[in-house]
Amino acid sequence: MNKPFSQACDNNKSPILNILKKVFLNNKHVLEIGSGTGQHAVYFGQYLPHLIWQTSDLLINHQGINTWLDETPATNVQRPIVVDLNHDWPVPNKNKRFDSLYTANTLHIISWPLVIKFFEGLAQNLTAKANVCIYGPFNYQGRFSSESNANFDLWLKERDMNSGIRDIEAILLLATSAGLHLVDDHVMPANNRLLVFSKK
Repeated sequence: MNKPFSQACDNNKSPILNILKKVFLNNKHVLEIGSGTGQHAVYFGQYLPHLIWQTSDLLINHQGINTWLDETPATNVQRPIVVDLNHDWPVPNKNKRFDSLYTANTLHIISWPLVIKFFEGLAQNLTAKANVCIYGPFNYQGRFSSESNANFDLWLKERDMNSGIRDIEAILLLATSAGLHLVDDHVMPANNRLLVFSKK
């Protein structure tokens, strides 16, 4: 099987890594929600060797992720587990829960009810003082941050009416309800953001 490839993942990996190096400096066990092609996990795992990087996605994407893992020298990146936001997350026992979480380009793809479930999962499955990094496009004060994001939102909705770029204000409300505190909101290339939260 040929490895799946995302040009966007290749373009944004370095700017994201620069922030993850600081945010995850003292963390040990990160769960990636929606590993997609597996490119980010393989790249970040090599440069964050102190972390156990747990990949996850729907089962349909596991084969592609595994093709990337087969070729990585990083031994700290783990084979994907199934995380379906419609169901409870298959995480370690309460004494070994994840102390960090990373997700990229997921919240605008999944439906709003699943975005809600995503934050419920954060509340239930992360340790106290866990760090959370969420990458993707967001609207501010109900407005798109660029014309390209507005066009992207139209494309998303034509593909699936339940998807779309989310309002940051709604995301922050869900985060607060999950016990998360916004630490940083980083401006990223291609009109994206990297939200950094800490669990209270």
